[in-house]
Amino acid sequence: QVQLVESGGGSVQAGGSLRLSCAASGRTFSSYAMGWFRQAPGKEREFVGGLSQSGGSAGLADSVKGRFTISRDNTKNMVYLQMNSLKPEDTAVYYCAARARYYVNYATQSNDYTSWGQGTQVTVSS
Repeated sequence: QVQLVESGGGSVQAGGSLRLSCAASGRTFSSYAMGWFRQAPGKEREFVGGLSQSGGSAGLADSVKGRFTISRDNTKNMVYLQMNSLKPEDTAVYYCAARARYYVNYATQSNDYTSWGQGTQVTVSS
């Protein structure tokens, strides 16, 4: 399994921006499809965005389309989530996740991911 560490969370006002980063261990990072999820208090973990192994296929949840961008750099073992025009409803703990090795594409269900980071808190105030 790959080890994942998120960073970049914080507190911002509505309309602000944050960039989350996820650092992955190992030399086979390009073998993993990746995803970002979030979980707000009292709510289930939900899909935010995902990337295929190469990054050529990407997807975002409808709630963040047009505001968030997901990307990866396989030379640096990094995945990013650029969040613009943040809203109070974006407040949550954000998690980076990896599918089991050799799944080419991302998935939208959390059960399809086998490795998780510890999460980073994002708080958006109105």
